Amino acid sequence: MPGAPAAAQVTVRTSFGAASWPMQPLSPGGAFGTIRPASDPVLDQIAFSRGRFMVQVSGMAPLVLPPWAEVTRVIEDCRD
Repeated sequence: MPGAPAAAQVTVRTSFGAASWPMQPLSPGGAFGTIRPASDPVLDQIAFSRGRFMVQVSGMAPLVLPPWAEVTRVIEDCRD
C-alpha cells in the first residue's frame, strides 16, 4: 500500500473478529503490504463474513468492503 508507514500494521475485521499483521516492503518503489499463506483462516473469515469486512492500515482511513462473491473467488483461486 503506497504511503504506508514502515512500521504499519494492517488489520482485517470481519463478523468473526479481527486479525492484525505487520506490513512489509513489497517492492523497492516504496509499496508496502502483507503476504499471507493461502491456508490462513482469516481468508475464510473474509469469504464467509455475514456482512462487510474492513481493512485498516495504522495511520490511514479504514476501507469498508462489501462481501461480494469476487473476494471468495480470488481466495479459492489462490488455493487451487
